[in-house]
Amino acid sequence: MIASPPDFDIYIAAYPDFPKPGILFRDISPLLASPDAMSLAMDAFAASLADTPIDVIAGIESRGFLFSTLLAARLGVGSMMIRKPGKLPGDLVQVSYDLEYGQSELTMQKEAPVAGKSVLLIDDLLATGGTVVAARQLVESGGGTVSAVAVVIELTALGGRAAVGVPVVALKSYD
Repeated sequence: MIASPPDFDIYIAAYPDFPKPGILFRDISPLLASPDAMSLAMDAFAASLADTPIDVIAGIESRGFLFSTLLAARLGVGSMMIRKPGKLPGDLVQVSYDLEYGQSELTMQKEAPVAGKSVLLIDDLLATGGTVVAARQLVESGGGTVSAVAVVIELTALGGRAAVGVPVVALKSYD
């Protein structure tokens, strides 16, 4: 008998009107505070991605880092970081992208281990998809292929999954 996946909703707090009126903020702090929940999350990601080729996991700044190294260790693959400008040393590649409220940038080291590799992008949240699309562009500029995206929370009403263009694994989805 296959066990049903855990309901991660019990590990995600909701804060109305944060950071501004009309926003319902989904907070993963309770998930991070629970070793059992984190273990369940890694189990769920590993099971959902079992048939996905993954050579390296790229954690997206900054909450993606909290999951990338744990999952990489679980799967026996490497981990790397995609960060905001000014956070990584060495020669970098950079991508600008639009947000609902402005513009932002992400960077990756030119010597990042992505050339010829299948890369899993991981972050805490998928909303409109802008950040993930920018991260995908960075990986592809280095000669890698993004095989999938993994997120803790997906806000389905914002349409990010369609923008991403690769399979998405979400532990919890909200409208």
